[in-house]
Amino acid sequence: MQTISATDLARNTRQALDLVSGSGETFMVERNNSVIAQLAAPPKSMTAAQALSGLHLPTLTPAQAKAWLRDSKADFDYGLHDPWA
Repeated sequence: MQTISATDLARNTRQALDLVSGSGETFMVERNNSVIAQLAAPPKSMTAAQALSGLHLPTLTPAQAKAWLRDSKADFDYGLHDPWA
């Protein structure tokens, strides 16, 4: 993790951002010898479809899918409830 002054960051913003986005470099930004910020790439994220793509789950037959859907809705209450009552 590199340390960079706020002045140097202001003068070299493009280069610093290129390092952060390209190689994942993280910078600690200092002003008056005190760390005031951290410049880093956001954590990697993925969609639910990407997260589940590696799972090899058994496929339901149409009859099983219909039964599952029916069972999943069996006890569902579609009415509105006042949580304060």
